[in-house]
Amino acid sequence: MDGATKRSRAVLEAAVFSLICSFSLVFAGDIVHQDDIAPKKPGCDNNFVLVKVPTWIGDNEEEEFVGVGARFGPTLESKEKDANKSRVALADPPDCCSTPKNKLTGEVILVHRGNCSFTDKARVAEAAGASAILIVNNQTELFKMVCEADESDVQIGIPAVMLPQDAGASLEASLQNKLNGIFYVQLYSPKRPLVDVAEVFLWLMAVGTILCASYWSAWTAREAAIEQDKILKDASDDYLNTESSRSSGVVDINTTSAVLFVVIASCFLVMLYKLMSYWFIEVLVVLFAIGGVEGLQTCLVAVLSCFRWFGHAAETYVKIPFLGAVSYLTLGVSPFCVTFAVVWAVYRRISFAWIGQDILGIALIVTVIQIIRVPNLKVGTVLLSCAFLYDIFWVFVSKWWFHESVMIMVARGDKSGEDGIPMLLKIPRMFDPWGGYSIIGFGDIILPGLLVAFSLRYDWLSNKSLRAGYFLWAMIAYGLGLLITYVALNLMDGHGQPALLYIVPFTVGTLLTLGKHRGDLRHLWSKGEPDRLCPHVQLQPSEQ
Repeated sequence: MDGATKRSRAVLEAAVFSLICSFSLVFAGDIVHQDDIAPKKPGCDNNFVLVKVPTWIGDNEEEEFVGVGARFGPTLESKEKDANKSRVALADPPDCCSTPKNKLTGEVILVHRGNCSFTDKARVAEAAGASAILIVNNQTELFKMVCEADESDVQIGIPAVMLPQDAGASLEASLQNKLNGIFYVQLYSPKRPLVDVAEVFLWLMAVGTILCASYWSAWTAREAAIEQDKILKDASDDYLNTESSRSSGVVDINTTSAVLFVVIASCFLVMLYKLMSYWFIEVLVVLFAIGGVEGLQTCLVAVLSCFRWFGHAAETYVKIPFLGAVSYLTLGVSPFCVTFAVVWAVYRRISFAWIGQDILGIALIVTVIQIIRVPNLKVGTVLLSCAFLYDIFWVFVSKWWFHESVMIMVARGDKSGEDGIPMLLKIPRMFDPWGGYSIIGFGDIILPGLLVAFSLRYDWLSNKSLRAGYFLWAMIAYGLGLLITYVALNLMDGHGQPALLYIVPFTVGTLLTLGKHRGDLRHLWSKGEPDRLCPHVQLQPSEQ
């Protein structure tokens, strides 16, 4: 293969690999929204928190809305039982920039945005006797209410909450059209639990996926080595001097592909960000479903082939146009895989569709780790170091250029009307009052998983025990890195975290340190495979 062909192949491999791994983020949905543009000052130093606004007519609970608390005013109760029910009154005039005409005795006043500052509206409402103020935005999005730049010390004694335009219109219509009873609201801001069970299951899912993928990759490599040794044992000397071919269907990435990953993955991510829309999400769903079918089919065939009932079907092939030789077992499981993916795509918006997405995602991840391999520690270090920088840039640094975190915007599926992109694993948060999902991107599993799988292949080919090898420590390092990611996630109140920021130093650092301590670093770094004697060269007892 000439140099140009090798470079072209490296670019193609990097492109496919980057498309699969371009999304890398652990996310749980923000509750506290930070804002560095509007710095805190005395009387105007609240965090921007989401606020639940359930409505009541008499004793019957009606709709529930979600708003965002202002930078100023007192903080709200965190528990529903401690939040008072208060009557709601419409402001007259609606903007509440002047004293309301209607008399207030502790009601929550509903006002429209505009014509004066947020703090002026709150002062007028407080002076008129309101217990809180709900400000309806003139857009469908939530808006962060801050103090004016020339206000040095803000003293406002009632809470202020911003509602989106559609929620405000619905609330106003319900208030005007109520038939009997008094219209009430509650205002409270529940806190997210420190740890949700969903995060525990997601951690187990990620670790378990890498564990299964690593064992499959190592088993395949060992079987290929045994088969090669059998061939070499009976081969002539001339054959021994030829370059041995690698297993079909396995791709070893190189340093060029590892570096190209950052460039190509960044291009894919910007494309996702710029083209994010309903139709583009539909395209991603189709691509994910196709990849999921291939992954699920590969995994099912591999598992079923282990049973003797399916052995004959797995070893019997039929030629199909454009596909070549395909086993009967593959033909048998393909309709099920296609049907599974199509059903998920059609019903992906229902509450339990995440199960199908996770099954397809795990199958795809395991297949990728089986097909794409890191040949040595050098390539693994370069790949994960590039991914480390990529993750940090697109989660944190991208805010300076795009005024928002590109990775988080893509994860949420903002501007698309959909609940995020499909290239991630997710589990619904079980004890979170805000609901939502805990998610982890494919890149946070595949990229470190390639290095972990490499460590197990090295151990098995070197005949190292579990404790004397590198795989156990690589798995522990990955688990600790992901665990610390979730600790950081909860400390940041669910704000998306670049998981590779924590995982890469643990995994790469562990293997480099351990390899240097044991004297294997040079071999791990450059060769990646142990020096093995040909099986037909048997050592004598005196030589062993």
